[in-house]
Amino acid sequence: MKRIVLTGGGTAGHVTPHLALLPHLLAAGYDVHYIGTENGIERGMMEAMDGVTYHAVKSGKLRRYFDWKNFTDPFRVIHGAFQSARLMGKLKPDVCFSKGGFVSVPVVVGAWLHRVPVLCHESDLTPGLANKICGKFAKKIATTFPECAQALGEKAVCTGTPMRKALFSGSREKGLALAGFSGQKPVLMMVGGSSGAQSVNKALREALPRLLPEMDVLHLTGKGNLDESLAALPGYRQFEFLSDDLPDAIACAELILSRAGSNAICEFQALKKPMLLVPYPKGASRGDQILNAESFRKRGLCHVLLQENMTADTLAEAIFALQRDRDNLIRRLTEAPPADGTAQVLALIREIEKK
Repeated sequence: MKRIVLTGGGTAGHVTPHLALLPHLLAAGYDVHYIGTENGIERGMMEAMDGVTYHAVKSGKLRRYFDWKNFTDPFRVIHGAFQSARLMGKLKPDVCFSKGGFVSVPVVVGAWLHRVPVLCHESDLTPGLANKICGKFAKKIATTFPECAQALGEKAVCTGTPMRKALFSGSREKGLALAGFSGQKPVLMMVGGSSGAQSVNKALREALPRLLPEMDVLHLTGKGNLDESLAALPGYRQFEFLSDDLPDAIACAELILSRAGSNAICEFQALKKPMLLVPYPKGASRGDQILNAESFRKRGLCHVLLQENMTADTLAEAIFALQRDRDNLIRRLTEAPPADGTAQVLALIREIEKK
């Protein structure tokens, strides 16, 4: 039986591609192990999965800014690397697949120490710090964006991003029933990400008086961001997040308002959903979402509204502009190269694993 170690964490975007690969790996007979942090989001998402054995290791965060933890976290990374190395020696996997995030560094180093071939995947247009480090120990680096593959050199292959099969089985009727919408108006769906998007949440709610006469709004707010004062507002339905019902919710949406995390926007591309993207601003991130959004905009696959230009009025106008351009966007999304990289990533795993 082939054995594979998966790793990645810190955000849901570093975990969901594993969920897309998992059914295929199990069907192919792999013994699947996941190495993640003790308290990260990856533990909650992966530990309960059938067919997966979860192992927790120490890890520290890799920061580009000053923080006192920068003096202690390197020792946690070193500790985690020794833990991971011991696990690799015990498990003796045939291959390791890393999705990035700070937990991946000690795991990839541990794999390298035991000569376990590593495949990394980078979702964003430019590689994050963790993947810059992990890439030095990897056999291959899969990327979502062609620009990233070009920047990373001969190890890199543009594959797209692995996507869950369930995303493509959503029912518009079930989504409308979930939201309590009649289907007589177009549906705008806002996706705030796993932790929400406070500024976009606020602007969208302030824009509701302009939007609701023209469309229904399905709002995924992120945990802790519900506004109970709007619970009974006709044409507006809010959830903190959706899991099993998410494909149905997306299926009922004609328009998407979202941040510009690469996994999410590639999923919307694959589902041919016209998008208005409001990327995280440079001051709140390393600027990867701005680059992701600009790449999509240049290819005619989305509209973009920068957060510094966003008010309730500019957001409403941008949404109406998206609605007017809907048919053109769907055509360009249909003509674009496939965004689902599941098959290509699986092929790379088979290519580099120990023979």
